[in-house]
Amino acid sequence: MANLLEWSRAYSGRLTKDDKNISFAKTESLAKRLSNEVATGKLPFLSMGYRARLEQDMQLLLPRVKAFKDMLLLGIGGSALGCRAIQRAFAPSQDLPGHTGPSVWVADNVCAEQFEALLGRLQPKDTIVVCISKSGGTIETISQYFLVKDWLKAALGDDWKKQMLVITDLEKGYLREEATHFDLASMEVPDNLGGRYSALSAVGLLPAAFLGIDWSALLDGAAKVAAPLTQASPNLDQHPSFALAAWAHALMRRGYSQLIYFCYIPQWATYGPWFAQLWAESLGKEGQGSQPIAATGVTDQHSINQMFLDGQRDKGCLFLTSRHQPQGRSFGQDLPEKWSWLRGKKFGELLEAEALGTRMALCKSQVPLVHIDAEDCGERSAGAMMMLLEAATLFTGWLMEINPLDQPAVELGKRLANTKLGAKGYTQEEADLKTFLEVPRQEQPF
Repeated sequence: MANLLEWSRAYSGRLTKDDKNISFAKTESLAKRLSNEVATGKLPFLSMGYRARLEQDMQLLLPRVKAFKDMLLLGIGGSALGCRAIQRAFAPSQDLPGHTGPSVWVADNVCAEQFEALLGRLQPKDTIVVCISKSGGTIETISQYFLVKDWLKAALGDDWKKQMLVITDLEKGYLREEATHFDLASMEVPDNLGGRYSALSAVGLLPAAFLGIDWSALLDGAAKVAAPLTQASPNLDQHPSFALAAWAHALMRRGYSQLIYFCYIPQWATYGPWFAQLWAESLGKEGQGSQPIAATGVTDQHSINQMFLDGQRDKGCLFLTSRHQPQGRSFGQDLPEKWSWLRGKKFGELLEAEALGTRMALCKSQVPLVHIDAEDCGERSAGAMMMLLEAATLFTGWLMEINPLDQPAVELGKRLANTKLGAKGYTQEEADLKTFLEVPRQEQPF
């Protein structure tokens, strides 16, 4: 058995199978580009050449890390979303009543109240702090680092250094300088590995290993999907990630401006925000792209699904299920006659029926839909799905003729924020900020 893409209703609505031919006509040139960029180290998320070093670092650092009860992770965006998705998928007991095992707490926003709550409830002596920033200078993460360093120092004195671990660039950036100066434990974010493509590196896998998740299986599942793409002469015609990219590109050309990620594996629901960042930050450029919408089955059948089914016809759908999910307990034989058709059935059968019903309703509403059918809910399957979507995102960007690996508009917002806080060296941003703030406010109370 294997994970599957099911295409029977992918080309519907305004889409026809002829629409993908435009993309498939480019496979030869894109395969050459792929081979070159893999060979020159520009696509480490595909080549996974960092795996040997990662395994060495894990072997060295895990005994030290696992000595603690709690992990406080400082990171934002790609430094946090993958970690949270993996934790929710494979260590969900952390979020349930009465949990006594290891826990990962993610500080991924500038929220003074939440941050104080974390530091007020965690015990410094029981906490390993992991600070993640590829550049080593992400303002939100660095600000947390400064505050948590003081929190550790106040409780532990000079031993604070034993409970701080950084994941950052191997050679440059402020966090690397701190690691060198204070002899902090550290792990590498490899060159050319952007945050949204980094979940299957130390960024997502150290927290996973801390929680006892099979992080090697995540890598194995990803490697199986990536292997055909890293051969000397990759055959894009046959790879599911390129087929997915061709479909997504056809959607955009036909005026479908939104892409739903509808997840009917409840424990994988947090992969929705992870995918949303991957897709939006990679492809929202030069007036192009499609807006990703994360939806969870069955919860969102009772909220936003009305828009999917009966709103504007501008949506395609990735619909995710698994053939082997836990079925749970059975309904009793003493149910009221009105509900007698549930007698003896498993609770999980309800999820399966809801998934089928929603998928059929979307298709009946002419929503182009690709069904991702995972073999199971294990780590290998999740790793395979993550690699499939990362590669598909890359190829979609190439078909759009944009760079799917940068995020120029996001960087502008960061520079403006730094300027507002008093950072120097941003001449244009200072002028823009002055002009923006000079516009009179137009206020209306409510």
